Amino acid sequence: MARPRQHAPEALHAKVMAACSEWLASRSVHHLSLRSLARDIGCAPSTLLKLYGSFNNLLQYVNIGTLAILRSTVDARSHVPAEELLGALAASYWSFAHDNPYRWELLFDYPLAQEGELDQRQNVAIEELFVVVHAALKEICPSLDEVVLSRMARTLWGSVHGLVQLGLNDRLGQWNGKAYQVPELLDQLLDMTLAGLKASCPLPGASES
Repeated sequence: MARPRQHAPEALHAKVMAACSEWLASRSVHHLSLRSLARDIGCAPSTLLKLYGSFNNLLQYVNIGTLAILRSTVDARSHVPAEELLGALAASYWSFAHDNPYRWELLFDYPLAQEGELDQRQNVAIEELFVVVHAALKEICPSLDEVVLSRMARTLWGSVHGLVQLGLNDRLGQWNGKAYQVPELLDQLLDMTLAGLKASCPLPGASES
C-alpha cells in the first residue's frame, strides 16, 4: 500500500488503520468521526487531516485494505479448477460480508474516493477481482468472445453481490416458513450460469451439425 499524503510515518498510518478496524468490528462507520478516531489513537484531529487530506480519504484507505483482504482470498484459491474456484469465491464473498458487516457497509455504502490516486487504486483492485472471474469463465469456455466473457463476469458477480446484499438485509423472503439461505441460492445461481455457458460452448473437437 502506498503511503498516505505527506509521507507520514508508517507506524502512525498502521495505528490509524488498526483503530478503524477495531471500530468497524462492532460499530457502523456512520458513528465514527475524525475527532473520536483521533482521541482513540491519542493525536489531534488536525494531525489526521494533515496525514490524509480529509476524513473521507482516510476511510478510503480502509476500503483499500478491505479489497486487499478480498484479493488475498482470491489468490489463496487461484490454482483450483474454474468451477470450484467460482463456487469458493462466491462462498467467501458471502462469508466475509456476513462476518464483517460494518466493514462491508463502508466498502459499498460510503461515498467513493475524492482523490485521483485513491480512486484509481480502488478501481484497479476491483478490476482485479473481475479478472479472476473472467479467467475462470474463459477456462470453462475458451472459444467464447472476450467481450462476452467480460460482460458475463460482471453480470455473474453482480448477481452474486445482489444475493449477498439481500441476504445481509434479510430481504430474500421465506418458503413455507423457512428463510432462504444465501449459500444455497449462490450455488443455484452458479449452477444455472455454468449450465447455460456450457450449453452454448461445445467441447473442443465436438462435431458441428
